[in-house]
Amino acid sequence: MVRETYLQQLALLKESVLSLGELAEKILHDSMESVINLDLELARETLDLEPKADRLEYKIEVTINDLIALQQPLAGDLRLVVSALKISADLRRIVGLSINIAKIPGKIEGGHLKPLVDTRRMGDIAEEMLANSLKAFETQDPDLAKGTAALDDDVDKLFYSVWVELIEMMAKDPSIVSKATHLLFLIRYLERIADHCCNVCESVVYLSTAERIKLN
Repeated sequence: MVRETYLQQLALLKESVLSLGELAEKILHDSMESVINLDLELARETLDLEPKADRLEYKIEVTINDLIALQQPLAGDLRLVVSALKISADLRRIVGLSINIAKIPGKIEGGHLKPLVDTRRMGDIAEEMLANSLKAFETQDPDLAKGTAALDDDVDKLFYSVWVELIEMMAKDPSIVSKATHLLFLIRYLERIADHCCNVCESVVYLSTAERIKLN
């Protein structure tokens, strides 16, 4: 019975991390749609989801505390507990950054300065990285984790390209500084989200192989 309860707690922990990841995926996707289309209603709906992420994070913390205090996991089980703790922290940061993105539509008046083609591409890659990093965690696939983290280079290239473009636009027309600054924050949030996805991938590699590597 004790062993059965222990295995149920481990399964619950993994399930809770995946639930937080699924919520992070929705918040990131909807925040990007709201900012690309300046959809204030979708932005408000997205902001309302943050307390749900807090509750999931708390549930994960309680499960981890119970496992460590009562079950004292070892070897692969301990790596799952440690990885779940780190991954949930990264997912919560992704939620926080996505919430910041959802706040931008309410600050922009009169439309965007330019078509957000490269910015949307950054968001698409970040969403792909998040989805694949969660899949790698669920299946404990270190190769998928490493391949996913490699996409961070594409996000970084787009970040610097858009960053330079916006700086040059502001230099030519100082009246657009306010709007351009919001877009600079937007691409910075996306770049950071991609970094947190890399962190998730590093945790997956550790969980699967006991090897600690840097992928970012």
